Amino acid sequence: MQKKQKYKIQNSPFIVPTDDGKIIKEHFGKATDGNSEISIAHMVAPAGWSEPFQTPEFDEYTFIIKGKKQFIIDGEIIVLEAGQSIKVDKNTRLQYSNPFTEPCEYLAVCLPAFSIESVNREDL
Repeated sequence: MQKKQKYKIQNSPFIVPTDDGKIIKEHFGKATDGNSEISIAHMVAPAGWSEPFQTPEFDEYTFIIKGKKQFIIDGEIIVLEAGQSIKVDKNTRLQYSNPFTEPCEYLAVCLPAFSIESVNREDL
């Protein structure tokens, strides 16, 4: 009888198509392995990048690996640098951006899993 493997190594993350220069590689989540409970993604936001305001229906944890990332949360500007992390509660209005001159590399974890339908982005 073969023993059931109790782990999965992810060597082929799902590359999320973008048109703003941001690189998103989802290692675990809905697009990669169908998991609706959690998303884990490695991202690189280019210098000068920003997204419209949004109100996600998931908690999001962000850990900055390199560079800086700006968050506007309920009108407050927060800048994180390499080695710092943040948890933003679901149903919080916020904007993500990298108004700086260097790319920002970071990890994002969403609970439950990220889906474009649950982001609730505002029009620019």
